[in-house]
Amino acid sequence: MAKAYVLVVDDDKGIRETLKVILEENGYKVDMAKSGKEAIEKSKKNYYDLALLDIKLPDMEGTELLRKMRDFVPKMVKIMVTGHATLQNAVDSLNYGADAYIMKPVNPEELLSVIEKKLDERKQAEKVTEEKVVKWIETRVSKALAEESPHEEQK
Repeated sequence: MAKAYVLVVDDDKGIRETLKVILEENGYKVDMAKSGKEAIEKSKKNYYDLALLDIKLPDMEGTELLRKMRDFVPKMVKIMVTGHATLQNAVDSLNYGADAYIMKPVNPEELLSVIEKKLDERKQAEKVTEEKVVKWIETRVSKALAEESPHEEQK
């Protein structure tokens, strides 16, 4: 079973293919999109654990894609990858919900480290949420049972 399902979004075929090879060699399942529109369509049809988003896409800025994806796939980890780093797109990326920001050319070890860290953070956050839900249910059941039999015999 794959570690996670990753969507690579970049208009440069060579970069898409390189990232796909790096990720697949490390146990990830990979899908690719060459535009923001294609990424949105694929994200509505498929579940991805994580997306690598280029800042410069032919049909929209990566930050715009990030903002749109945040609305319909909020739990997906989103990592911006750019060869056009500016303070403004870094700030915009973080403001629009990017989980990380990586510079091109991508260092494979750094990329894999960031991906694993961010997926682990998401898993831990989901675990905490599940634990809170379980605790809430247990509390509600206990309260309901107590209300049902308030005069239980004392021994």
